[in-house]
Amino acid sequence: MEDKNLTCEECSQDFVFSGDEQDFYASRGFQEPKRCKTCRDRRKEQFGSRGFGQRQMHPATCAECGIETTVPFKPREDRPVYCRDCYTKRR
Repeated sequence: MEDKNLTCEECSQDFVFSGDEQDFYASRGFQEPKRCKTCRDRRKEQFGSRGFGQRQMHPATCAECGIETTVPFKPREDRPVYCRDCYTKRR
């Protein structure tokens, strides 16, 4: 594929969508990018790689070893919560 010149919808600067990038996007079923790499990177930093920003962490006590830890979900009393080490051992 030949390189394409696209215009970033955020900063209005022209950027090159290379043939290699086009092949990669096509192989994954992605659409053409609407933003230049600089604006995409800035957006990822602003919103996090998942688009949700920073995860909220909740304090918890490990059900196996009893240490205080934090988890990325709100613990429920009817379900055990494990620290990273105990969770890894159980897997």
